Amino acid sequence: MTFENPSREQIKQILASAGTIAVVGLSDRPNRTSYMVTEAMQARGYRIIPVNPNSKSDYILGEKCYPSLLDIPEPVDIVNVYRRPEEVIPVAEQAAQIKARIFWLQLGIVNEEAERIAREAGLTVIMDRCIKVEDSILKPERP
Repeated sequence: MTFENPSREQIKQILASAGTIAVVGLSDRPNRTSYMVTEAMQARGYRIIPVNPNSKSDYILGEKCYPSLLDIPEPVDIVNVYRRPEEVIPVAEQAAQIKARIFWLQLGIVNEEAERIAREAGLTVIMDRCIKVEDSILKPERP
């Protein structure tokens, strides 16, 4: 079966209903794409939870940073991933464990095994799409 991302209308609904986004691989450096994209999503009203075991900062974008998804003490709607394709399988497993709703691999990231793990756990999967671009194009209503 060939993977297909949800339709644009479905992605718009996903973004409109999402409150919390855990960002795996969020850099604490403002010149990095993960930082710039996440900062824009935060400005749009999404609650951001940084996840980066290598961060030297306890806080990124004013939010407490966690070493893994399993350490987050609250529900997560979207797990947004900035990791190399070969590094996302454990992230998919953790996203399934915390019962996130959406597993989102950023632009340029595709991993069919991670997609299968997340999908079989009931998560909606989006791959090779930039969350900020989708949010900008679709302009979902934010509460």
